[in-house]
Amino acid sequence: MGNSKYSIGIDLGTESARTVLVDVLTGEEVATSVYNYQNGVIDRALPDGKTQLEPDWALQNPADYIEALKTTIPALLGESDVNPRDVIGLGTDFTACTMMPIDKNGTPLCMLDRCKSNPHAWVKLWKHHAAQPEADRINQVARERGEAFLARYGGKISSEWFFAKTLQMLNEAPEIYEACDKLIEAADWIVLQLTGEERRNLCTAGYKAMWDKRAGYPSREYFRALHPRLENVVDEKLSRDIYPMGTKVGGITKRMAQLTGLSEGTAVCVGNVDAHVAVPATTVTEPGKMVMIMGTSICHMLLGREQKIVEGMCGVVEDGILPGYFGFEAGQSGGGDIYAWFIRNAVPGEYSAEAGRRDIDLHTLLAEKASRLKPGESGLLALDWWNGNRSVLVDADLSGCLLGCTLNTKAEEIYRALIEATAYGTRKIIKAFEEADVAVDELYACGGLPEKNPLVMQIFADVTGREIKLAASAQTSALGSAMFGAVAAGSENGGYDDIVSAAQNMARLKEKTYHPIAENQRVYEKLFAEYEKLHDYFGRGENDVMKRLKRIRAAVAGGIKK
Repeated sequence: MGNSKYSIGIDLGTESARTVLVDVLTGEEVATSVYNYQNGVIDRALPDGKTQLEPDWALQNPADYIEALKTTIPALLGESDVNPRDVIGLGTDFTACTMMPIDKNGTPLCMLDRCKSNPHAWVKLWKHHAAQPEADRINQVARERGEAFLARYGGKISSEWFFAKTLQMLNEAPEIYEACDKLIEAADWIVLQLTGEERRNLCTAGYKAMWDKRAGYPSREYFRALHPRLENVVDEKLSRDIYPMGTKVGGITKRMAQLTGLSEGTAVCVGNVDAHVAVPATTVTEPGKMVMIMGTSICHMLLGREQKIVEGMCGVVEDGILPGYFGFEAGQSGGGDIYAWFIRNAVPGEYSAEAGRRDIDLHTLLAEKASRLKPGESGLLALDWWNGNRSVLVDADLSGCLLGCTLNTKAEEIYRALIEATAYGTRKIIKAFEEADVAVDELYACGGLPEKNPLVMQIFADVTGREIKLAASAQTSALGSAMFGAVAAGSENGGYDDIVSAAQNMARLKEKTYHPIAENQRVYEKLFAEYEKLHDYFGRGENDVMKRLKRIRAAVAGGIKK
């Protein structure tokens, strides 16, 4: 392979880990390897098969993360025939907030016999929504005390985030809270495993744990008001040492070198978040360009030169995406997950038979049939809250809605309506940014949906009225991690001294773009107006039927268990 230098990026996702080996000079992805987690998302019962989980739980097994390193990195080296000495850096990213309790040795409590049957000892995945009551408490106390940090998160802290999950653990399993030496993001835990060094990254601290570059964490008084046992939570269970993106943590340990086949001492970058790390890998390094990371959920990332308060945003964090900018994040808790739900649960047998005969999958078949429909032709309208609402309502207790069905409604019409609903959700987010004077001049997309489903991308272009540019890489987050790995290595070792330089050389766009179709746009204007009415009616308190249904479900489920 000549004198080329390489970096590795590992994107540890919801169902699998994707790892790429990248030429540092050109950005060429020399090899790719994917590891599907053996335990996947644990949402019904713990791996022991005996301990049942309540609704809205979503856990993972950290052993899957180690297995991903052990499997994918040797596969890359074997496939590419690259000398490990020529791999100069490694970067990782994770879903977030994905957090766990660990002991003083860095061992997750779920790996200890005395704790493994307690669900709170396991990794709480980003889409663990069972901490909504704790999130409500966090928000209520912050409002009562007039806490300034609340505005930086669009007025609400999410049930998906660090302290909601922490407070749930303390409320429901105080023995696990007491037993753990640290509470840590999986993004930081994997770096601890690779290097033996704990370095908390700025991205997860800022977006998921209410930390600010200037103000730090919320005060001890605030945490004490939340729960007396939380007064010193930061000093007891976290760390006040926060490290910016691109920081070199250290080198790969001897044990990890043996496990992965890499050279001991290979530079490792501080952890990052899957959505945030994708921004420079989509060529975006300046304001006004919104990047949509479109997979099981959808994240919306945007850079700005000043801090602005945007309704329902997930956060604005100084240096949170790229140094020197305020990074804005918003998002939708469901995207591809919603379409997949429909495929799994609501498609007639004859569709499956047709897909089988033609040797195509059901997504391809339904997208083909749905693409023949004109906007508005089905008479359907949906709300995209199958997994709650992340922005702009920030409410995990909201649920999905489908309106306009008749006895003639077909599967492809519902499939298209669900796609349209997610596009309306994105447009609602764009509107919130523009109303807060944060420019959204261009749209960029990356992730599984842009790669696999052209219908989705055309509908998003039509609904938003904007051209959408696509990242060239099919593994944008992994590429972004590899780029940060090259920054950790530094120019003196063949890498880069900053992420903008890395992006200029390693990131690319596809030639194909999606342009809005004017006649479709006109119809979607009318449909979006109806979506907004439904959005506010069910989402802003006028009709809380979705929450009442959840309460009834919980009461019935409790009665069944007894």
